[in-house]
Amino acid sequence: MSKIFKNYKPYLALVIVIIILTIGQVMGNLELPNQMSDIVDIGIVNKGIVNPATQGAGTSATQMHYILSKGLLMLLISAATVLLSVIAGYLASRISAGIARDLRSKVFSRVEAFSLGDVDKFSIASLIIRSTNDIAQVQQMSFMLMRIALIAPLTAIGSIYMALKTNASLSWIIGAAVPVLAVIIVFVARYAMPLFRNMQKKQDGLNQVAREGLTGVRVIRAFNRQSTQRERFQKSNQELTDISLKVNGMMVTLMPIMMLIVQLVTIAIIWFGAHYISKGTLQIGSMMAFLQYATQLMTSVMMLSLIFIMLPRAGVSAERIDEVLSTIPSIQNPENPCLMSGKASVEFKDVSFKFEGADEPALCNISFTAKAGTTTAIIGSTGSGKSTLLALIERLYKPSKGDILINGCSIDTLDETSLREKIGYAPQKALLFSGTIADNLRVGNADATEDDMWEALTIAQSQSFVDALPEKLNEHVSQGGKNFSGGQKQRLAIARAIIRKPSIYLFDDTFSALDLTTDANLRAALSKVTGESVVITVAQRISTITHADQIIVIDNGRIAGIGTHDELLASNEVYQDIARSQLSEEEMSA
Repeated sequence: MSKIFKNYKPYLALVIVIIILTIGQVMGNLELPNQMSDIVDIGIVNKGIVNPATQGAGTSATQMHYILSKGLLMLLISAATVLLSVIAGYLASRISAGIARDLRSKVFSRVEAFSLGDVDKFSIASLIIRSTNDIAQVQQMSFMLMRIALIAPLTAIGSIYMALKTNASLSWIIGAAVPVLAVIIVFVARYAMPLFRNMQKKQDGLNQVAREGLTGVRVIRAFNRQSTQRERFQKSNQELTDISLKVNGMMVTLMPIMMLIVQLVTIAIIWFGAHYISKGTLQIGSMMAFLQYATQLMTSVMMLSLIFIMLPRAGVSAERIDEVLSTIPSIQNPENPCLMSGKASVEFKDVSFKFEGADEPALCNISFTAKAGTTTAIIGSTGSGKSTLLALIERLYKPSKGDILINGCSIDTLDETSLREKIGYAPQKALLFSGTIADNLRVGNADATEDDMWEALTIAQSQSFVDALPEKLNEHVSQGGKNFSGGQKQRLAIARAIIRKPSIYLFDDTFSALDLTTDANLRAALSKVTGESVVITVAQRISTITHADQIIVIDNGRIAGIGTHDELLASNEVYQDIARSQLSEEEMSA
């Protein structure tokens, strides 16, 4: 509950206004039965005479005047009540929407600050659900708290007071019904919380399966695994459906029971009220007013039951959101960051890294130095830790042991923004954002001019196909760059890294989708602009790294050798095995 209430702090003034408006609304609703009672007992029965014993019999004109004046008063009260309700509802909608907006911003900002390890801890599917469905639950609950949770208790208290004031002899009926309703509500709320928590987990699981099915649709169809994927989805879907049926079953059972109690209360009031009327101790109008107050009270209790049913689910959502917001990113900026200066360099000093929950480290005792003006190539079998090594340089993960020095400063002492401004990164799987080609290039350099863009595209061997497009730099890029081929996307990703003009280039197997001619031309053009920079490239093909100043061979997360192509080919068994699988005998002996 407190996790929901703490979001109201920026809107405290508006909440106070809503409380005042709601009090006025409730007072108006409570006054209407009283006025109706006067119309029946005085206007109709006594013909408009308040005290017949002292004033005598009333006339039809007096009766009509009294009824019309009371009716007009009831209309004014109803109109004022409606106006107060509309204003309060509008303000409550603004506050709840504002709370949801603030939470989305906070969650997005916190997730943006997470390391990849932090993201892995929650999973992408869960973070999406927390950012959308969970926040929507809190938004809905926030609105209900400002409307139903305010109106219901005020109406209940006011109804009890007015009912006792109208006729205390019938109050025992209400006193007998309310505890029964309270017991039912407490029972439902007690068993609802675990179900709602489990339902959110099932929602995460369904989202994960759906996300994998949609992103991997090409692979699924290529291997004719649609039936298997459907089975996975149906299983997760059925699990969510089953638990949803349990929750809805509770609500479906609860509401008829509560309505039955309300009907029994109504019957009891009419039954015993008629008895009191026949004895002359109760007037018809007073009984009608008491019946309306009892109905308002029962309705308020039912409204509160809805709050108690929905609150556990919103509470679970609030806890899940708070779990994200209270998670301190594992990688923090230092208070007094080291200022990088001098020529670029990257040095690994006995670095090891293990993923959370893994039995073995992904990298173990990695040590090497990459200096300015040199190209360092990293090669090894799939899963040997090559991409993880680049992620450590970007400070997306924190080393488990050892230290990484960038320009002589420990990576832990560097400001993340300053560090990444010096890095130009092209990923293994080229990722383009929806927008235009120019928009994607400006991801690398927001201040890039058109000349800068064409220069980067020329180096990345992309000028010819971009120039042939109808809109050229303004050509639309669909989500994920699906309107471009794999090679085109990869060259655009390389251009995005080049336009940054960084001091450290990281290429994560970026040239794998390029043909040998394009690859050779690109590398030749790239070497002209990276003269004072550190270039670290992950590769699978030996033919593309023979020119590297040093080649690091990674085997099962460990360095199996460091040297030039000729040195490793002459002495390193792991490198020789890779070379034999890719090069001809003439190339091996050349």
